Amino acid sequence: MVATPAARPQTNHADQTDSQTSSLQYLHPQSEGGPEPSPNQLLMPLTARVNDRDHLEVGGCDVVELLEQFGSPLYILDEEGLRAACRQYRDSFKQFYAGESQVLYASKAWSCLAICAIAQSEGLGVDVVSAGEILTALRAGTPAAKIYLHGNNKSRAELELAVRSGCNIITDNWLDLHTLASFSVSEPIRVMVRITPGIECHTHEYIRTGHIDSKFGFDPTQVDEVLEFLAQQPHLHCIGLHAHIGSQIFELQPHSDLTDTLVQWFVKAQQLGLPVAELNVGGGLGIRYTESDDPPSIEQWVQTIAQGITAACDRTGLPLPKLLCEPGRSLVGSSCLTAYRVGSQKTVPSIRTYVSVDGGMSDNPRPITYQSLYRSVVANRMSAPCTETVTVAGKHCESGDVLIRDAQLPALETGDVLVVLATGAYNASMASNYNRVPRPAAVLVCNGQADLILERETDEDLLRFDRLPDRLQGLS
Repeated sequence: MVATPAARPQTNHADQTDSQTSSLQYLHPQSEGGPEPSPNQLLMPLTARVNDRDHLEVGGCDVVELLEQFGSPLYILDEEGLRAACRQYRDSFKQFYAGESQVLYASKAWSCLAICAIAQSEGLGVDVVSAGEILTALRAGTPAAKIYLHGNNKSRAELELAVRSGCNIITDNWLDLHTLASFSVSEPIRVMVRITPGIECHTHEYIRTGHIDSKFGFDPTQVDEVLEFLAQQPHLHCIGLHAHIGSQIFELQPHSDLTDTLVQWFVKAQQLGLPVAELNVGGGLGIRYTESDDPPSIEQWVQTIAQGITAACDRTGLPLPKLLCEPGRSLVGSSCLTAYRVGSQKTVPSIRTYVSVDGGMSDNPRPITYQSLYRSVVANRMSAPCTETVTVAGKHCESGDVLIRDAQLPALETGDVLVVLATGAYNASMASNYNRVPRPAAVLVCNGQADLILERETDEDLLRFDRLPDRLQGLS
């Protein structure tokens, strides 16, 4: 464990600078004894503060000092924010749903030992999609019975690992079913069936998964055939059904529609004699990336799901099943930020000014992939007025390597610490070595202490798996 210097006293900058014209605008109001905010509705991590040096602090750690200690770029994860989101999901289900429930962390958002261990310690299971994610969850201490394997093209080796470990398997297609049916096992294999519900929602087309034209899940017209097949497989123990409508969703109505659809299929499975006991509604709750984003709170989302399932069960006379959900982005997204050093600048007269940082699309591919929007602050001068409109560019040899267009920031200098907010979901997990740039380190911060949870890659790491054939040795 590595500790940063103790947190300094907090300073109220309201009398120094109008918070609407500086980085202070993104800090959420602090209230003693008030209700805990929903982390997915915040732009800054839950514990974000400004200290008496006008530096940004997260988890009681000075972001500028973290960069000096651990290098740049750097992912900084607020442990308390992550735990708060876990608690809110877990406790909201206890409040609004009379039946049994289980929250699963969708680890594709960011799969690493520390995050899975925190989720497990808060009572969550883990949703995985590969052998690597299975092993990460297991090594982090997650019981196999609380690990659920997804995937539209699982390999036989991945299925064998899941079965051998005792994980639950969410079957996505006929190949899954036929492969599992061919296994010789002493204990029944716990499986769920993923069905494409045909529900549209407003989000990026790449992250909509509930509409009919999706690579995920069985088509609704196949449901009868799939359930009848499972009824004839004694060693495939069908424990329930699964559906997921997409990601970064702000609407509640599609989730409410999903509950009724799932319960109808659940009744059909019961009528065929399948031992179904679980319904998994997926995840998809969005987070705030910009001021205009207005996602529902975690509590509102859970209440919608719980009330929808309860009402549908009441209409059909169905006892309440075990209710599962799989949040990812809304658990970890807002609790992390990425800190960079500012480098060069270029002004194109009458067009724009480019400010370059020492990272970019290799540590955050979402802007170039999804046209995602972000906000940023200057961690070493939080109360400096935002007088400039600039484009924050990455260092990679790619014209599209732009993190933020038209960012409102103070006049920047080489060496400033620029922080991009809400980078916990799909940044580290989708990071690459484009241009042979090593992937960043990540630290977990809490109560003034910073622990390294991902080591920074080195240039030698990039060459570790390269092999030069003998016939190419010494060629000039």
